[in-house]
Amino acid sequence: MYSGSFVAMITPFKNGKLDEQKIAELTEYHIRNGTNGLVPCGTTGEAVTLSDEEHLRVVQIVIETARGRVPVVAGTGTNSTDKTIKLTRAVAKLGADAALVVTPYYNKPTQEGLYLHYKAINDAVDLPIVAYNVPGRTSVNMVAETTVRISRLRNVVAVKEAAGSTDQVSAIIGAAGPDFAVMSGDDSMTLPFLALGATGVISVVANIAPAATSELVKAFQAGNLARARELHYKLFDLVRAMFIETNPIPVKTAAGLLGLCSDEMRLPLCPLSEANLAKLKTALDRCPLVQPLAV
Repeated sequence: MYSGSFVAMITPFKNGKLDEQKIAELTEYHIRNGTNGLVPCGTTGEAVTLSDEEHLRVVQIVIETARGRVPVVAGTGTNSTDKTIKLTRAVAKLGADAALVVTPYYNKPTQEGLYLHYKAINDAVDLPIVAYNVPGRTSVNMVAETTVRISRLRNVVAVKEAAGSTDQVSAIIGAAGPDFAVMSGDDSMTLPFLALGATGVISVVANIAPAATSELVKAFQAGNLARARELHYKLFDLVRAMFIETNPIPVKTAAGLLGLCSDEMRLPLCPLSEANLAKLKTALDRCPLVQPLAV
């Protein structure tokens, strides 16, 4: 199940509110273009700016629109273990296939605290959990030993690994066993991580190039390394452009330029600078793999 290209979905807004029609349209867009799984309400979905009601409404729309055609892994991670448990229980009731649970941010827990956080969620909710390690956002790196330790918890089935370390991924895959999935959390590392044994990616660039991102993973898994490498390099400059400012500012801007949805974001995120907007437009113009909504 945790294999292929999963998209870290943007959350469309219109005049400060959820754009429910666009959420449904983007869900269909991804399924139509080969995305293997949908991940609403993560970092890219601006989850920390959503009210609890909005958060659950986004997840509900994605689940109802997907209708079981692809798995929905709903973001529920916060820096409060209790709140994370409550959100995870709520998305389970809505019918989510799994929960994406980021390591607690701002608190800066120890490795033991990280383990106890995931254990508490594991023990409280009967839903598969995809852990999410992104030290650039959280200020704490969940080291390989801790990831392997939580992999032995009954409900922790995968990790989205965004520390950018091939050594760390190698250590996790080497020790966790074949039943635990490691997915890249960084588009530029998808191909290297696949070569180490990762099962796929939870992708930002898939918001605007879903078919190509999915094809890259499928090509590698089919043994067509030449095609996977070709797609990696065709997407590479665009992937880098997705992070010229804080995610999801560039990808939300790109979505607006492509007509996928409004580029509206919630503070404290703000519009892309003029200089970086020009760079983003250049990257979009040079990449033939981006897809407008009608494709």
